[in-house]
Amino acid sequence: MKKLILLAIIGLGIVSCTTQKRTGKMTALPKDWKHTTNIYEVNIRQYTQEGTFKAFAKEMPRLKSMGVQTLWLMPITPIAQQNKKGSLGSPYAAEDYTSVNPEFGTLDDFKDMVNEAHRLGFNVIIDWVANHTGWDHTWTKTHPEFYLKDPDGKFHIASGMDDIIELDYKNQEMRQAMIDAMKFWVRETNIDGFRCDLASWVEVDFWEQARPEVEKIKPLFWLGEFDELESPEYGKVFDASYSWKWMHKSADYYKNNEPLQELKDLLVQYSNIGDTSMRAWFTSNHDENSWNGTEYEKYAVIAKPMAVFSATWNGIPLLYSGQELPNMKRLEFFEKDVIKWTNTYQVAGFYKTLLNLKASNAALRGGDPNVTTYLLNTTANDKILAYVRKNGKNEVLVVLNMSKEPVNFSIEDGNLSGTFRNVFDKITRNFDDDKNFSFQVSDYVVFEK
Repeated sequence: MKKLILLAIIGLGIVSCTTQKRTGKMTALPKDWKHTTNIYEVNIRQYTQEGTFKAFAKEMPRLKSMGVQTLWLMPITPIAQQNKKGSLGSPYAAEDYTSVNPEFGTLDDFKDMVNEAHRLGFNVIIDWVANHTGWDHTWTKTHPEFYLKDPDGKFHIASGMDDIIELDYKNQEMRQAMIDAMKFWVRETNIDGFRCDLASWVEVDFWEQARPEVEKIKPLFWLGEFDELESPEYGKVFDASYSWKWMHKSADYYKNNEPLQELKDLLVQYSNIGDTSMRAWFTSNHDENSWNGTEYEKYAVIAKPMAVFSATWNGIPLLYSGQELPNMKRLEFFEKDVIKWTNTYQVAGFYKTLLNLKASNAALRGGDPNVTTYLLNTTANDKILAYVRKNGKNEVLVVLNMSKEPVNFSIEDGNLSGTFRNVFDKITRNFDDDKNFSFQVSDYVVFEK
């Protein structure tokens, strides 16, 4: 891995590749799709009034048109009823690992949805909750020895969340049963991978055991809910991980007026991880939306610049249900609370431009050592985040106003030269002649060479 001094950062970007269209037959995806994809998280319960696979399937052509490539479905397994929260319970408290939540439809309904998604060119991954189950999961009756126990012999509650109980990964039989359950979904429904909930709460050697076993069926994509800065050993198993530290730091930056340089320093830390894995960048997801607020509550006037960053920095952009509206409300987690669709998707065009650029420009490849990302020096380094990503002749320039005020500035950096075209307004600009900018609040620009 090349090492660059001070403002230079190794890139993890993402390349162009056409998603293979598939039928219901078991087919392996080309390896390159992992490096060009984006992810759209689907909250089936809140997506439509019906809250079913069939109802969501009607929305897939719209998402395809928007440039979405990979659909991540929140847990689709039945929800445990004992000690459940609210009237509907948490989808992360499973009652059974190899059945479908009847709230969403049947197993055949899910298979039909996956087949249609594949026909449209999507990849489909499902949420996998390996750390814990609900209190009345089938294993609590058939294999109570699969669970951790308190000194009094009762099931161990998972970290203050009293609707779930933790599994015992010292039990080899339980591990195999978990692997068999994961195989079930790949074999029976032809999904393309897993988003692994609380991945670092499970011993890393389980994932090291599980991945090759499950992939005997076909190659898969593995997204882990962990931050590789905190759990580097997990990055050797997963294709991509969360960027929790960035998400929390960026929210603190805006709310507490912290120095922008601290965000830039954090990006250097992420880049030093290298190219063997990728980061998922996002401004919202199911947890953040429900518990901490929408991206507009967290980021306010820099919500759009943060979204541009998530789509163009080194890694994989991740969107949540309704962000294309935009969705301005927190969705209930344990109750029915449908997204307020208006049939006017005000942000869809914005995301389409970014997602298509991500898929088509080789400078935005992820996990590719041929891509280099340079943080650019400006006359307003305390307010402006500017970077150029390069892969051979391909270059993408991104400039973001990360402040709460208008800024006049110029880029003073030898890594930027030549003629570029703005991907939004299509206007060309020669940066050999003029590197001056006048930004209003919330402004951003994205150029490709």
